[in-house]
Amino acid sequence: MTPDTAFDPGAEAGRATDAILRDTLHGTARGVVVDSPPGAGKSTLVVRAALELADAGRPLMVVAQTNAQVDDLVVRLAEKNGELPVGRLHSSDADPYDKALDDLPNVRKSAKAGELAGLPVVISTAAKWAHVKVDEPWRHAIVDEAYQMRSDSLLAVAGLFERALFVGDPGQLDPFAIVGSEQWAGLSYDPSASAVTTLLAHNPELPQHRLPVSWRLPASAAPLVSNAFYPYTRFRSGTDHGDRRLAFGVPSDGSGPDRVLDEAAESGWGLLELPARHTPRTDPEAVRAVATVVRRLLDRGGAATSERSSDPTPLTADRIAVGTAHRDQAAAVRAALAELGVTDVTVDTANRLQGREFDVTVVLHPLSGRPDATAFHLETGRLCVLTSRHRHACIVVCRAGVSELLDDHPSTEPVQLGVTVKFPDGWEANHAVLAHLAEHRVVWRP
Repeated sequence: MTPDTAFDPGAEAGRATDAILRDTLHGTARGVVVDSPPGAGKSTLVVRAALELADAGRPLMVVAQTNAQVDDLVVRLAEKNGELPVGRLHSSDADPYDKALDDLPNVRKSAKAGELAGLPVVISTAAKWAHVKVDEPWRHAIVDEAYQMRSDSLLAVAGLFERALFVGDPGQLDPFAIVGSEQWAGLSYDPSASAVTTLLAHNPELPQHRLPVSWRLPASAAPLVSNAFYPYTRFRSGTDHGDRRLAFGVPSDGSGPDRVLDEAAESGWGLLELPARHTPRTDPEAVRAVATVVRRLLDRGGAATSERSSDPTPLTADRIAVGTAHRDQAAAVRAALAELGVTDVTVDTANRLQGREFDVTVVLHPLSGRPDATAFHLETGRLCVLTSRHRHACIVVCRAGVSELLDDHPSTEPVQLGVTVKFPDGWEANHAVLAHLAEHRVVWRP
């Protein structure tokens, strides 16, 4: 694309999707891999591919990583085609699926795969599919959030299908494992590696595509997230500057929280910087600062305008999220919000916020107040998730001194032979994000 050519996000996304569907429906490769940045329409692509495969008369199994993802895909399919029979394969637990599925007449639910045989589409989690045995494999499979699926989970279900479409976000958190994986480092069959990493290690010739547009991230956020976390697979925002606006009906009271809210409304980013100090993980002062920012967001009567509607939409509690690195930090923030009378605001860790979308997010920086920079807190995917959930603005609360902390703690991870170095690493990504946030800093001494 030349500088004189206007960027048409819809056309770019459409061309990418057409190429993906062409390889999926008419290609000869056993797998197709799709990389997607945050908010690029992974679920939309999965639903469209499922519908087209079903229309072509090709039985399809869909693999997702959590029950919430499975239920969401079932609902989306029903919204697009309420006549298409869909099977929801679930566990034998007491509450195995979202009860909203009971209202969908085209959805058949069962804990036994045999009772769903013959349906055009059957959807379940990787964990449930691992216990399924079939005489004849499905012709096609779609693996959603494939980068969050461990390779051992893929191996457990690989015999169930002939060809597959793998869709996922390479910048998000790596698959979770409860045991150490050092003994497999550098081996092509490392069970803790992501399904896509292992798949491509053994099948480098598979077609690979990427979605080039984020429909979630605003024009103020996409360049930073793209440069910091996706340097080799750049993407653009589906909107332009001015397409989205955040305004407050109540003027600022001049406090630090109000000033950072005004900065975030103007630029899309805000950094509320507290005094440098080593603190407990549940830093009481930082927790109160996060809660205060959320309280002021609601008190000031925020309203969002976007390409979805020309009329301002009130910024309600359910459109705000708080992101933390640890569960005890999230619990402390919930308690602080409750003291301020705030309910219905989502407060959770990066792992649980992954895949979700909000108008405004407030983030407690993973390295705030820490005396060291551990591999957990430097994990690239954690910061990527926390800074890429918003449609309008992201406000980061952090103690001063993180840049110096990073410089004092260079990476000391051992170099493993045969292991592909993940780029960018967390050290570099943190520096890139902090350098950008410094331009939107509000210093506050509560």
